[in-house]
Amino acid sequence: MTKTPLVIATLIALAACGSDADRYAVTPPAVTESIRIGFGSVEIRDISLPSYAAADEIHQQVEGGILKSSTSVLWADAPERAIALDLSRNLAKMSGARIASEPWPFESFPDARLEIRFEELLASADGVFRASGQYFVAVEEGRERSGLFDLAVPFALEGGPAAIATARGQIILDLAEFVARNGLK
Repeated sequence: MTKTPLVIATLIALAACGSDADRYAVTPPAVTESIRIGFGSVEIRDISLPSYAAADEIHQQVEGGILKSSTSVLWADAPERAIALDLSRNLAKMSGARIASEPWPFESFPDARLEIRFEELLASADGVFRASGQYFVAVEEGRERSGLFDLAVPFALEGGPAAIATARGQIILDLAEFVARNGLK
């Protein structure tokens, strides 16, 4: 009988500890370019991230190549979900095509499916946010495509997690432009 109040008190204390985290949202930069693509509709089928980039904690590389994070500095949304939504919004705005992340919300099937596999998505110790990996464009009829990407965006180290969030937003916009020009033509 006396263990129950102790267990409840412990759970409340643990829950309170978890609520001290600062969450950082990625504010997407404005899409200013218009890029024609070769498809009327595209499904963002899968976004694959390295484990550190898929975590809720915001990771940053420090001297010696070590990745540091803190349970008190978190992304505001699950990274894979947020990146898929940012990528689909950016592609839709720049192309005018019907773009959505999975599950595909429309009755008719998409003209193409896009998959992105990140090898790296990291704020480095030198103040550069890097993204590298491979994209795949699958189509029912026609030429399927794939390609490599290696992008970089500078950020102010003294800006901390907010600067990292801004850089991630910019690099996802840059990735959308890259894929639109090289993979969705």
